[in-house]
Amino acid sequence: MKKIGFLSFGHWANHPSYKARTASDTLLQSIDLAVAAEEIGIDGAYFRVHHFARQLASPFPLLSAIGAKTEKIEIGTGVIDMRYENPLYMVEDAGAADIISEGRLQLGISRGSPEQVIDGWGYFGYKPEEGETDADMGRKKALEFLDKLSGEGFAEPNPYPMFPNPPGLLRLEPHSEGLRERIWWGAASNATAIWAAENGMHLQSSTLKFDENGKPFHIQQAEQIRLYKEAWKKAGHDREARVSVSRSIFALVNDQDKFYFGDQGKAADSFGYIESDKRAIFGRGYAAEPETLIKQLAEDEAIQEADTLLLTIPNTLGVEYNVHILSSILKYIAPELGWR
Repeated sequence: MKKIGFLSFGHWANHPSYKARTASDTLLQSIDLAVAAEEIGIDGAYFRVHHFARQLASPFPLLSAIGAKTEKIEIGTGVIDMRYENPLYMVEDAGAADIISEGRLQLGISRGSPEQVIDGWGYFGYKPEEGETDADMGRKKALEFLDKLSGEGFAEPNPYPMFPNPPGLLRLEPHSEGLRERIWWGAASNATAIWAAENGMHLQSSTLKFDENGKPFHIQQAEQIRLYKEAWKKAGHDREARVSVSRSIFALVNDQDKFYFGDQGKAADSFGYIESDKRAIFGRGYAAEPETLIKQLAEDEAIQEADTLLLTIPNTLGVEYNVHILSSILKYIAPELGWR
């Protein structure tokens, strides 16, 4: 069995072929898609976070709305860029969203990747300390977020408060018990995957990672996952680790599918630079008739290593078509590969 979720980047643009032309379209359709996905048996609704772009950015209002309108589906991010975040305020937002969803939040965070503007976190009022990189700043904020999620008091109470305080140091409220154990780290390297395991975070591995040995993407990613699992075991955590991988997978079952995605099945791994000094490898997409798709996916080592598969979706094509995409995977692909 494997959990299957969708991952939406939440694009919108005033384009005649788009169903999502405004921010309102994208936000409201995201809620509708999560509701519909739960109805057909999808396990998770995950959303990307990008600032200074016509895409989803502030995730907690959306996650809370979905939590209020659904009952079972996991709700998460993939990922929140911690360079832009106030960890304490984020603890409050995440706690509220998790309580509204009755404990279904699966929050993916990371140190961040290249964004739409130069040093965008600076516009939010943040900058690395002397001797730090922006990546260091993101990881430090992540650790503070994890620490404050524990629910331990840390703030000295006012001796003359407006309202009565409980005894001892005060914590942030609302506190959601168990949320600390449902935080995921988006890792682009083997080293940060190991770091995530050491700090008790689940692992999100995307459709790209830094190229560390020249092997095919799915093999490098599978190696990363195995290193993560070994580090988790060595750390001695008393709960099971979870790992998700993201893939673009389209079963071509009608003419519309072939029109949209017929050429993507010919794609292969590619290489590029998401940072000036680090070569990255980008995993291929999958698009084929179900019989071919099943054979191709059975050879993807990283999918086999993961317990959760996040399907990247073209949200601009609208709710109805994306439900079709997800339904096709559940109907034609998942049972044949033992995911269901």
